[in-house]
Amino acid sequence: MTHIEFQRSAISPGDGIGNAWGVVTNKFWLYIGIGLVTLIMIGCIPFLNIFLMGPVLGGFYYVVLRDMRGEPVDFGMMFKGFEKFVPLMVIGLIQSIPGVIVQVLQYSVDIAQLLGVGARGGAGTFYQSDMPNFGVLEGLSMVVVLVIIGLSLFSIVWNLAFQFAIPLIVEHDLSIGDAIKTSISAAMGNIGGMILLLILSILVAIVGVLAICVGLFVAVPVIYAANAFAYRQVFPLIERNVNMAPPPPTTYGDFGSGMHAN
Repeated sequence: MTHIEFQRSAISPGDGIGNAWGVVTNKFWLYIGIGLVTLIMIGCIPFLNIFLMGPVLGGFYYVVLRDMRGEPVDFGMMFKGFEKFVPLMVIGLIQSIPGVIVQVLQYSVDIAQLLGVGARGGAGTFYQSDMPNFGVLEGLSMVVVLVIIGLSLFSIVWNLAFQFAIPLIVEHDLSIGDAIKTSISAAMGNIGGMILLLILSILVAIVGVLAICVGLFVAVPVIYAANAFAYRQVFPLIERNVNMAPPPPTTYGDFGSGMHAN
C-alpha cells in the first residue's frame, strides 16, 4: 500500500468556506462555468451521471488544487479527470451506492402510492368505507420511508468516508484500494471538522436556493472548492524540490584561491 501522510483534526470549516469564496470570486466566471457544467453532468443526466461523477469531480479538484498553488488554470482543465476515467469512475460508483438505493426505494414508494390511490379510486365507485384507510400498502410505505431515512443518514457517513478518495487519485495517482483506505483513515481522523463543513455547505446551498436559484451557480463551486481546501488541510502539500546543482566555490570558503597563492 502506498503510504500518504495526513493530519488529524486539521479541518477548519470556516476557513475552508472563506478561502473557497475567495478563490471562486477571484476567477468568478471561470468557476461559474465549471460549476455549471459540473452541476449539469452530475445532476441533470439520468443514469449516466453516476458514471460521470468521479471524473467530473476529479477535474474540478484538479483545477482548484492548481489554483491554490498559484499555477495557471483554464476551463479545459476541468476535463482532466477523464484522463483517469476508470479509477475515478469506480470511486464515484462506490460513493453513489447508498444514494442509488435511496432513489430506487423512493421511486418504489411513489409508484406504490400511485397504484394504491388508483385502486382506491376505482373501488370507491362501488363501495365506500367509513373505517380508517390504514392497510398493508400504507404500513409497507411507512416501513420503506423509515428505511429511506436510515439509508440517507448512512449515505452521509458513507460519502464523508470516501470524500478524499477522488483528490487522492488526482494528485497522487493512487490505486483504487489505496485511495479508499487512505480516505477512510483520514476521514475518521477528521470526522468532527468534516461534519461541521457539511453543515456549512448545506447552509451555503440553502442560501443559493433562496437567491432565486441563481445563487446555486455560485454555491456549487464554493462548496466543491471548500472540500478541496479541506483536503489540502488534511493532506498538506509537501514540496520535494531538490537542487542538484553544485554550490558555488565561495559557499564553504575560497580554499582554491589560498592553494593557488601558495
